[in-house]
Amino acid sequence: MASTMGHKEPSFRESVDLMFNRAVALMDLPPGLEEKIRVCNSTYTVRFGVRLRGQIHTFTGYRSVHSEHMEPVKGGIRYATAVNQDEVEALAALMTYKCALVEAPFGGSKGGLCIDPREWDQHELEQITRRFAYELIKRDLIAPAQNVPAPDMGTGEREMAWMADQFARMNTTDINARACVTGKPLNAGGISGRVEATGRGVQYALREFFRDKRDVDKAGMSGTLDGKRVIVQGLGNVGFHAAKFLQEEDGCIITGIIERDGALYSDDGLNVQAVRDWIVKHGGVSGYPDARHTAEGSAVLEHECDILVPAALEGVINISNADRIKAPLIIEAANGPVTAGADDILREKGTVIIPDMYANAGGVTVSYFEWVKNLSHIRFGRMQRRQEESRHELIVNELERLAESLGSTWSLTPSFKERYLRGAGELELVRSGLDDTMRIAYQEMRNVWHGRDDVSDLRTAAYLVSIGKVAASYQAKGL
Repeated sequence: MASTMGHKEPSFRESVDLMFNRAVALMDLPPGLEEKIRVCNSTYTVRFGVRLRGQIHTFTGYRSVHSEHMEPVKGGIRYATAVNQDEVEALAALMTYKCALVEAPFGGSKGGLCIDPREWDQHELEQITRRFAYELIKRDLIAPAQNVPAPDMGTGEREMAWMADQFARMNTTDINARACVTGKPLNAGGISGRVEATGRGVQYALREFFRDKRDVDKAGMSGTLDGKRVIVQGLGNVGFHAAKFLQEEDGCIITGIIERDGALYSDDGLNVQAVRDWIVKHGGVSGYPDARHTAEGSAVLEHECDILVPAALEGVINISNADRIKAPLIIEAANGPVTAGADDILREKGTVIIPDMYANAGGVTVSYFEWVKNLSHIRFGRMQRRQEESRHELIVNELERLAESLGSTWSLTPSFKERYLRGAGELELVRSGLDDTMRIAYQEMRNVWHGRDDVSDLRTAAYLVSIGKVAASYQAKGL
């Protein structure tokens, strides 16, 4: 594709369509079904006014529904000045494929509001968010059984709580009102582990990649995650948690962190938590004392490393810089960080890319768990945790009784005993479910990647798996 496009950089939406086309060319779909899966079902544009600072301000927002092969549809709402219909529709399409890939029972949707949240104080943002939610709710574009938003760039737990409360005010008899959005705070119906979910999913994805020597060999690498040198672009919620977990639990060395005001790099490794604390306090990485700083942050994308983690905006790796990317393995923690043109260049170089559709699916996976929790009206682990502890205690007590009766000096290690006796709470169960989801989805991609001669990359494999599942859903409906 790169050769036919010359030097023209495809837009984000064009990138998604190009990658979709590459996959369906390898499939045998019934006539017309390919087009049905590709097109976005509907996009609603809303323009609403809010009286702020003595005058009426008009805001433009979008909610796009890509596919209703399963309902409700699912997808985040982002607050950014660059939000536009094409971007929202492309993200909605990615959500369809992402949900299908990880077997979350949702269609794909996405929303956005053209706003810089930093320009408004908390009370003003609440007024804007509630009015936006009102406009969507009254058109059934937020509803537990039809359309379930979640946080995205520029939004978080706070905005989701406002939206959930707005829905409850407008639907006072709906017992499942809390399930209208996910990513809520714990005290408003959220779930343990949701904030970390996307970053945790990136970690689990990399762990699964390194479990199979064939995959590691394809990237020209060896060994395990331990000691791998990692550069992270964007230390927001996703990038921070991914980097922190990889550093603290898997022994990775974070050699570069790229932010809006430049980048930090250190061959000895950066302390992720310390850098995050600095950014929260100072608004950027400039002035951080324990690393080298460069104002040309994008240049650090091209530094030597083992794993590159783009975790911010789309299109940061494109035709203009793809041939200078040295990382043998890229994992797309953000949506669309590698353009279709760059994807061609990198594949020809032999770079392995773990695609966004899979790599950042941890968020929607745990959102699914939160939605189920809200519909069941009970915290995960509440029914079985103590029973599990009691059964484990029976085994430990019997082992200790046998040791004592035999006069043995043998005893259980205290740390083992403590860990074995502790039943799984909500956070442990959420992490277990996420790990299982990420493993199974990757294994399906891997089987296609290694099992078909006409599939040379994980992105095509991911599209083949997900489009196949969407097609099967439509066919089951009689289409």
